[in-house]
Amino acid sequence: MEERFAFDQIANVYNVARPDYPEALIEDVVSYADLKQSDHILEVGCGTGQATKSFAKRGFPIVAMDPGPEMLRGAREDLAGFSNVELLETTFEAWPANRGAFRLMIAAQSWHWLSPEMRFTKAAEALSPNGSLAVFGHVPVGLPTEFTELLAQFKDIYLRRTGEWGPPPEAGYLLAGPFKDGFTNQGYSGRSSTENIRGSGDARHQASPISYARERSM
Repeated sequence: MEERFAFDQIANVYNVARPDYPEALIEDVVSYADLKQSDHILEVGCGTGQATKSFAKRGFPIVAMDPGPEMLRGAREDLAGFSNVELLETTFEAWPANRGAFRLMIAAQSWHWLSPEMRFTKAAEALSPNGSLAVFGHVPVGLPTEFTELLAQFKDIYLRRTGEWGPPPEAGYLLAGPFKDGFTNQGYSGRSSTENIRGSGDARHQASPISYARERSM
């Protein structure tokens, strides 16, 4: 089983544990993309619909996809009151792109799961002229001491078993994270920002749209 499908087995836990995104971040994305009420949004890897709901309540028509049936079950429950949301059970790679149909594509904590060989090209196909791509996610920061000590123990065990330890996927969503170069190399430009929010316990999260993508002209 691909690692990205593992979350479907714990969809209920995911729905409770995953924090929502700050309203300021959502407003920043909407403003940057210059969305009008009738503009369509494509969301890839919607999970149980945290980011979806933030855009849906603003009235935008949304097509949101996720490969996990249990994830989508949670999304359907949480988004039951929104007739402007269509949910699809599919991967982005397998989805037959609606060429030029979307003013905005969002990937909330899902960009790292998409095929690096396909994600930029297919995003460009789906976006309308002057469309935008927003990639954002949560990055835990300011963890309490007991968490950092536990992480050190986990790292030691992991290294003994695998021999390697790389940055977690969340690191890609930092403003200076590895995704940044990918956007630059693909010719994307835009604004980056960070919103600090309080998570569970004493931990904080940074919700970062690392780059809003290029205006598409074809």
